[in-house]
Amino acid sequence: MAYVSNIRMFVRVYELGSMSAAARDQRTSPAVASARIAELEKHLGLRLFNRTTRSLQPTENGRIFYDGARKVLEAIEEAESAVAQTAENPRGTVFVAAPLGVGRRFIAPHIPAFKDEYPQIDLRLRLSDRKIDVVAEGLDMAFHIGRLEDSTLKVRLVADCPRILCAAPSYIDRRGNPVDGEAIVKDRHDCLNLRFPGATEFRWMLQTPTGPERFNITGPFESDDGDVLTGWALDGRGIVMKPIFEVADYLRDGRLVPVATATPPTATQLVCLTQHRRLRDPKIRLFTDFITARMRAEMAAAVDGLSL
Repeated sequence: MAYVSNIRMFVRVYELGSMSAAARDQRTSPAVASARIAELEKHLGLRLFNRTTRSLQPTENGRIFYDGARKVLEAIEEAESAVAQTAENPRGTVFVAAPLGVGRRFIAPHIPAFKDEYPQIDLRLRLSDRKIDVVAEGLDMAFHIGRLEDSTLKVRLVADCPRILCAAPSYIDRRGNPVDGEAIVKDRHDCLNLRFPGATEFRWMLQTPTGPERFNITGPFESDDGDVLTGWALDGRGIVMKPIFEVADYLRDGRLVPVATATPPTATQLVCLTQHRRLRDPKIRLFTDFITARMRAEMAAAVDGLSL
């Protein structure tokens, strides 16, 4: 079992490119991670990584060993899944990632009920509005808002998500209500944009009479946390683009109002991304089915009766 643990540590160091990052991922210390790699190198009789004070790079042998190591771990996971399917009570840990707003409102509240129903399954929930790499971060699944141009992952549609441009009445009183995307750009309205490290998008895709069109936006504030953007919008600091289910309550009570209604944002989707091989694991199928059904029901209820 120690040898398997060493292989698993090697794979995470290789994928994350950092001994300390792999140690955090495996819930241990960098010293333990380094010791496991050293044990593996001693067993193999070759060096797997070239280490300097500033970088860690796989050797040619390390790159060759990685391909085989991944297959070993996948075979172990498949064997464990096959055994689990015959067990009366599935067990293990499910690693899940989701956008902040979705995770806080539609996933986290249901995890205790899932745990009550399946006490041998543990959940690890990571919330972030940044782009998630399911494979590199060792996740079993990740919920994602947006359309995927290409993915090697299994994509399961959770819900279609109409979006809206909205702002607080105080902002409209100060700056006016732009009729469309052209007015937003021409009058240089303050737009609250979702940005994270590596993102390059400063445009909103809006539906015009001639079809979808991207509009270059500007604004004094941006954040990688969508809930922060909503808070700024409520404070009258600018226009925000949001899935309607996230701001439905504020639209109902008038704290936010629709703007640029002649060119609404194009709709997006909430999807669940899963590695194909992980779908054979019963605990992952159980959680996916459990949480997806509840998310769909709550998202539909959030916008029920809302008139725009």
